Amino acid sequence: MFHSDQGVQYAAASYSKALSRFGIEPSMSRRGNCWDNAPMERLFRSFKSEWMPRGGYDSITAARRDAGAYLMGYYDSVRPHQYLEGKTPAEAEKSLNQLSKIA
Repeated sequence: MFHSDQGVQYAAASYSKALSRFGIEPSMSRRGNCWDNAPMERLFRSFKSEWMPRGGYDSITAARRDAGAYLMGYYDSVRPHQYLEGKTPAEAEKSLNQLSKIA
């Protein structure tokens, strides 16, 4: 998946065809909604600065494996988030579930 704003370069038919050729699904923010991109931009910034090797990946397999490890392992279960008052997303979700009595 490739997420972008609605810039003319991303909306162009030639760009869409290029993504399709590589099996990449386009995703765009809603018009005039800058907050749509903010969470994704923050996530990718964290991934690039905290986890991704400086020189990138040697293969798509390694990139997929590493991205999965970051998202489902480190980012969700280990990395504290300032927005969540220092909790991990998993801890915050567990707290909400306890409050709402969801198992």
